[in-house]
Parts: sequence; structure tokens; C-alpha cells
Amino acid sequence: MTRVGGMPTFRTGFVQSILSTRPGLQRLTVLLDGEKAPSKAVNYTDLLGAVAVNDEIVCNTSAVELGLGTGGWHIVHWNLSNREIASVPAGHIMKMRYSSCQTPVLAASSQESSHHDLLATVDTVDGMPVAVCGLHSQIAAVAGAFAASAPGARLAYVMTDAASLPLTLSDLVSQLRAYDLLCTTVSTGQAFGGEYESVTVASGLLVARYVCEADAVVVGMGPGVVGTGTKMGFSALEVAALMETVAGVKGMPVGVVRASEADQRVRHRGVSHHTMTAFTFGSPGRRIGEIAVPSGAMGELLSEKLLSEGVADRYEIVSSVTGEWRVPLEQAGVVPRSMGRGVDEDPLFWEAAASAGARLGALVSDAAISLPPVVFLEQESSKEAH
Repeated sequence: MTRVGGMPTFRTGFVQSILSTRPGLQRLTVLLDGEKAPSKAVNYTDLLGAVAVNDEIVCNTSAVELGLGTGGWHIVHWNLSNREIASVPAGHIMKMRYSSCQTPVLAASSQESSHHDLLATVDTVDGMPVAVCGLHSQIAAVAGAFAASAPGARLAYVMTDAASLPLTLSDLVSQLRAYDLLCTTVSTGQAFGGEYESVTVASGLLVARYVCEADAVVVGMGPGVVGTGTKMGFSALEVAALMETVAGVKGMPVGVVRASEADQRVRHRGVSHHTMTAFTFGSPGRRIGEIAVPSGAMGELLSEKLLSEGVADRYEIVSSVTGEWRVPLEQAGVVPRSMGRGVDEDPLFWEAAASAGARLGALVSDAAISLPPVVFLEQESSKEAH
């Protein structure tokens, strides 16, 4: 039998400098054996602990050597200065299961969590609006527009495992969280590193709603979208399932359109094929949510394209006034970029994403969503295997 997989590439070197540090992440320079110039690397301290200057480390260099768009940074695999790492696990839910980096986390819904009894009593988010993104960068526009349209309301980020697994890799989320444009973060599935951990996206939405008391959620993958140039071979196809999941827990899914005037790839010009494929994926004839577009001529063009592809069979297309969505981001010092392009270089991309954030804000303001009383049910104590 022929195998098509391959081994990663590992190289050894010494830490030259620590560029920056934040909870869960170090950025550093490393001089790899045989190289004359230093390289950049990231170290996930939740997995390996901190490294120091002059430590000898092993790096996974595969992405950089392949020249991938998500490359540029090696990943620290092990610190040879450590003979072992000993820790006391907070929980029993394993993430990155059955890999050499599997790590136990305290999932908010697990039996040893203080939130278990609360989460055991709820299975819906009671109409909470949820923006569903297909690109990580869209979160910036969603958060900015939500803050502008619903001042004081709380927006949580629920991260899927379709791209980067460590949430701490995202500089964008770190900035948005530092300025309260996001009220909390939840990492789901095999992803890890959020302020709260969750086994599934559905349970992550419940955590955001009831534990974090969020008024709305933006859900989507971390950095590192994958595409193959084929109809079904791209990670943002998860948008279809995410819209169903939000509807399944009785939330209001609001789809975020990926659109562009500046992308050189034909399949992403106008409305991206990623958006068209995800929003037409599934059985027609049952509407489960909304897709937001900007108001005005820009939104009319997007609506015409979406309608021409039969998207209205699944979703209602809603026009939203994006307003001063850039102001909260500017106040926080966030300069959003996607595929190397800023707001002025591809206005259609950013306005399309901002319309979803504005729609969340309108839904929160119109509904005056408040948390329903929670009735605790008497349950027999048990501990199931993960």
C-alpha cells in the first residue's frame, strides 16, 4: 500500500533572542545548525514551558521550507535543556489527541469544572446572534462594527480547529481582547489556548452565552486558512456546518461574506467561491439564518450574485449599515489586514465583513437580549471517559 503522508522536518539550533512574550506564546530568534543568519520561531509555552537565550532547541521547520503563506516562523518542538516536563493537569479532556503533543485541558463542561452543573442544564443559546466567518481576519471588521453599533455589548470569540490549533498564535485576537473588543475567547475541538476550553463548537457557544454572559459571538477558524483550488478542498467549507450548528442550538446564524475587488485570483473576485460553495452546501428549501451584506450599491451587487446562485433557498440576505466600524479598531490601535491587504486596498472585503458585525449589533439592540434564568436539574454524578 502506498502512503502519501510524509514526515515533518526538524532542525536543531540555539535561541539567540526573545522578541516578545505574552501568555501562552514566545516569539524568538534561533540560529539553526549550519545557518549563518538567524530565523524566527514561535514557542507555545502552554505545551513546552518558556525557553531562554542560549537554550538548545529543536524546531519544526516544515512550513518555512515549503514556503507556505502560514510559514515564516519555525515552531519550537522541544527544549533540549529540559530532561522532562512535569505538570498537574487541571482537567482530563485531551486536545491534539494521540499526537506526541497531546495535552490535558480543563474543558468548561467537563465534570471537574465549576461550570459543569450550569452547562448540564442548558442546550440552547436562546436566540443569541452569531457571526460565522470563513477567514480569521474577518473577525476584526466584525468586532469593530459590533462595538460601533452596540456600545457596551459583549462579543465573544469561539475558535474552531479548522486552521491554527493554538489560539495564542493570533496577534489580532490578542489586540482585540486587550481593548475589550472581545469579552472572552473559547477554543473548541482540537484547538486550545482560549480563556475557556470546549469539546465542540456547540458547547463553546453555550460557554460563551452562559458562562461568559456574551450578548453575541463571532465564530471561525484561527490563522491559516487552507485552499487547494478545488471546489471542496478548502477549510472554510466548515462555514456550512457552523451555520447549522448555530441554528441547532437555537441561535441566529449570520453569515459573513468573503468578497474582494483586489484579489488577483479569479475564484475570489466579487463573491469568493469559498462563500458561494459554503452557503449553497446542504439540502435546499429550509432557511436557517441570515447572510449580511453592506447597504447601498456595494451590497446590491453582492446580493445579486448570492441570489443568482440560489443562496436564498437557505438564508435570508439582510442589508446592514456598517457606519463608523473602523473607529473602535483605530482607538485600539488595530490595523486589520487580510491576504496582505489593508482596509483602503480592498474596501469590499472589509465592508462585507463589517456588515455582519453591524447586523449582530442591531439584533442585540433590537432584541435587548438578556440571560434567561437557569434552572438546575438534579443529576447523578458521573465521570465519563473522554
